[in-house]
Amino acid sequence: MTRTSERTQREKKARERYDKQKADAGKRSRSITSTARDIGEIPPVVDAKRRAACERDFRLFCETYGQESFPLAWSPDHLTAISKIEAAVLRGELFAFAMPRGSGKSTLCIWACLWSVLCGHRPFVMLVGADQAIACQMLDVIKIHLETNDLLLEDFPAACYPIRALERISQRAKGQTYQGNPTQLEWTADQITLAWIPGASSAGAAVRVAGITGRIRGAQHIRADGKTVRPSLVLIDDPQTDESAGSPSQCATRERILSGAILGLAGPGAKISGLATITVIRPDDLADRLLDRAKHPAWQGERTKLVYEWPTAEDLWSQYAELRREGQRNGTGTGAADDFYKANQQAMDAGARVAWPERKNDDELTAVQHAWNLRIDRGESAFLAEYQNQPIADDIASDKLDKRSLALRATTLERGKIPLDHQTVTAFVDVQEKLLFWLVASWNTSFGGHVVAYGTYPDQASSFFEAKHAKRTLAQAAKGAGFEASLHAGLGQVSQLLLGRDWTREDGVAMRISQLLIDANWGQSTSTVRTFCRRSAFAGVILPSHGKGIGASSQPIGEKKGRGDRIGLNWKVGQISEGQRSVLYDTNFYKTFVAARLRLQMGDPEAIAFHAGQHDLLFEHLTAEYPVRTEASNGRVVDEWKMAGRDNHWLDCLVGSAVAASIAGVHPIATEAGGRQRKKAALPTGPGGKKIITLKKLGT
Repeated sequence: MTRTSERTQREKKARERYDKQKADAGKRSRSITSTARDIGEIPPVVDAKRRAACERDFRLFCETYGQESFPLAWSPDHLTAISKIEAAVLRGELFAFAMPRGSGKSTLCIWACLWSVLCGHRPFVMLVGADQAIACQMLDVIKIHLETNDLLLEDFPAACYPIRALERISQRAKGQTYQGNPTQLEWTADQITLAWIPGASSAGAAVRVAGITGRIRGAQHIRADGKTVRPSLVLIDDPQTDESAGSPSQCATRERILSGAILGLAGPGAKISGLATITVIRPDDLADRLLDRAKHPAWQGERTKLVYEWPTAEDLWSQYAELRREGQRNGTGTGAADDFYKANQQAMDAGARVAWPERKNDDELTAVQHAWNLRIDRGESAFLAEYQNQPIADDIASDKLDKRSLALRATTLERGKIPLDHQTVTAFVDVQEKLLFWLVASWNTSFGGHVVAYGTYPDQASSFFEAKHAKRTLAQAAKGAGFEASLHAGLGQVSQLLLGRDWTREDGVAMRISQLLIDANWGQSTSTVRTFCRRSAFAGVILPSHGKGIGASSQPIGEKKGRGDRIGLNWKVGQISEGQRSVLYDTNFYKTFVAARLRLQMGDPEAIAFHAGQHDLLFEHLTAEYPVRTEASNGRVVDEWKMAGRDNHWLDCLVGSAVAASIAGVHPIATEAGGRQRKKAALPTGPGGKKIITLKKLGT
């Protein structure tokens, strides 16, 4: 054997020894790592009898494991809420409850989540908050209980022990094992998945959080055994903010999400449990609607108060309030007021009935005094909203149009005649299932208006009627044709009536409608309306239209322009198909715009008036909505319009006619000829530079 071959053999053996040593070291390292990742055996349940007693008794579960969270005795309202929560979790019911601020409703919600997953009642729970950040805060509280509550560790070790083994290092969750198998424990900012411990009631249970307007639909979770589960319990904690509560459009959006996406989380044919802890911030906000058993009977709404009956000694409490305020003003404190109450307590408590007698601060004698202190310090409006769940409608604008004032706007000009100083005529058709509402308006160069004529097709031949009870319908006029055919025929009749004739001005000049918009928003009418507009003999002056209420927090229509779009005063004309265009406009802006002109003194060039005659039903429609002022976090202020539950179709027609006038080239004036400053019809800024679309008021 040559020296070269001997050297080669030695090198080969050296490499083999090295490879073996390396493999052995790797094996030892993996064994050590595996041992380090494995949590070992799960400790036994310390008190199985205690745990068993709590598994189907939510109140006992809270009292046993949540003593620090619930240090005071329960009130009757708490016990009612607890029984409803228990029914929701165990039997798949829905429950919404509003309790005074500080009553622990969110805490009850959190413990309901713990009870549901630890006892195996619900394998997948969704926590929904007003936004993602708020929901994550609830999840953080749940994490703290699972990490630190020693009683939960004692009786639910399969859930809590693997979490303790992380030693607050969440990254360890991915590699954690039990008896050599991954526990599949998740411990992230928006989800908890409890360890997969075979045989444990909590094995693989998941809790996920989301904001109500975030990603909710289609949520699902795949367990370690390969089974896909969908949420079977949804916990909704205060799903609205102060901003959203003041916005009718945001309330409606959240209500739709709650009724649709959230209640559909369990999937087809599956029943979901739901708990909603809510606070009524404004009248008819999301919480107020959810508590209304006529609107949402399935939610079994329960509205509680801090005080059910106030004391009868109002004069003594008035003196107490003044003493308390005086002490706060001069810096001497509230001692004089406290002494006054102590001396007159029996008389001052007479007639009072509070929800929770134990609720008071250490420096207060009774819950009655506590309630009065809150009422005095917070103010009546805040107290009614936060502690009585009965907010007053102080923010609803007093700008609602009234029929008496509108009646004074009728002129002597006969129906069908146009005022002498008006140069533009427009019209709008509002589509309903049974009939069409239409209105013709004329406009001057100051954007002052005049209602020239209005009516319905078919004509109802009645001074008062409701659209849903129309006696003469589109289907009857089309001799029993289907909806699309009867609508198409009706639009043909109305367009001929409005566009196939002259409209005469006071001086005898014949005028024609320069722009007609047809509502394409209603139900299944969109395709039919668009087809009619495209094929009509009057296609040059007809456009399909879509009204959309743009809220304070939404992007104004004019800020996003597509290719070929024509942008105007809060409207946009864009292409919807080859050779056809449609109008999108902001209904909130134009309803405020029109309402302002209906409040101006007659004789103002920007005012809107009516032709001669009685207009009782028209005024019913024009007053069927009212504005609610809302302000977004960016400072933008908008009057959002809310329906009062009556027909509003001619209001939509007058608003649509104003949009048509703007498209036709009519502009609100900023200054008069000669340079004298006029009051603006649309103010771009308000106090502090905030954007606002509030318009000129009556008599200003």
